[in-house]
Amino acid sequence: MKRTWLLFAQAVTVLLAAYFVVATLKPEWLNRRTGPFNGLVSVVEAPAAPAGGIAAGSLSAAAKKASPAVVSINTSKAAQRSPRSNDPWFRFFFGNQGDQPQIGLGSGVIVSADGYILTNNHVVEGADEIDVTLNDSRHARGKVIGTDPDTDLAVLKIELDKLPVIVLGNSEALQVGDQVLAIGNPFGVGQTVTSGIVSALGRNQLGINTFENFIQTDAAINPGNSGGALIDVNGNLEGINTAIYSRSGGSMGIGFAIPVSTAKQVLEDIVKAGKVTRGWIGVEPNDLSPELAETFGVKASSGVIITGVLQNGPAAKAGVRPGDVITGVAEKNVGNTQELLSAVAGLKPGTATRFALQRGSDKLELDVTPGLRPKSPVRRLPSSDAD
Repeated sequence: MKRTWLLFAQAVTVLLAAYFVVATLKPEWLNRRTGPFNGLVSVVEAPAAPAGGIAAGSLSAAAKKASPAVVSINTSKAAQRSPRSNDPWFRFFFGNQGDQPQIGLGSGVIVSADGYILTNNHVVEGADEIDVTLNDSRHARGKVIGTDPDTDLAVLKIELDKLPVIVLGNSEALQVGDQVLAIGNPFGVGQTVTSGIVSALGRNQLGINTFENFIQTDAAINPGNSGGALIDVNGNLEGINTAIYSRSGGSMGIGFAIPVSTAKQVLEDIVKAGKVTRGWIGVEPNDLSPELAETFGVKASSGVIITGVLQNGPAAKAGVRPGDVITGVAEKNVGNTQELLSAVAGLKPGTATRFALQRGSDKLELDVTPGLRPKSPVRRLPSSDAD
């Protein structure tokens, strides 16, 4: 009996000693399971991630690289007062209308350490004041260097030191299914990054711009994102976000961006000459259809049919007639209206260029000397604005 008590006492002593050691060195072991009397809830926690580690599949590196170069743009336009606003009876019945300035919101991308910013023309169009806010909270007054309504692009400039600059990518290498990020300032909530894929390439005939070659994406683009950046997984600029298709005013997964290849050309022209110079020949083109081909008696199976020619315009002077089908410009085939517009726009005004045509069943070539394309107002669908 005495031996049993001795063994019991030794066992209790060992257990108390072990408890004391654990409570001193590893108290969390004792707190892993809690009883009903201490008011805590038992939970399971993930192990701490290593410092600076990036989760698998994360696009945080791309966002971190590009985000500093994406800016928020706030514009204001003086109110347009009614001619009768000074009439006391008018003010009595209708109040002081038009006294408040119009405020606009958009985004932009710093593309040069010299302070040049790419954005949309509709973001800054008609603005009296432009305030640019960087991601590091610095502010600067933006100056419009030039605009191009035909592509809905504009170039601003700010005067600040040590500006972050985005890296221009190669939009020609994009493929449907590639991952992309959209960065901007939707609804004024602050800089926001959304992700998606390239849904389609070369979107045109949407009635948004005169020259259309959009990248379509399902990355969420909302009002305020206009002029922001569409980047690839490496953080390089692939497009300038410009519009959405929406029935509600918010993102429905159909957004459009202007390829960086187009934006770069517009930037260079505006910085160099203050404007974008494009060729123009003075014709009314239409996509070739069996009905039009039969109407004009042409035997062509591809190309762009000319249904109207401006009198004394460059095409008329070169001998182009209604019913002619243009199949090539400067040895480059054209298959639809958008391709013809782009090809002619890229010609140098005043320099003769060889055009390939089909008239009836005859093929011929004409030298056309393009003129300078007249300015045209931007055309936008009411439901396609991303502002």
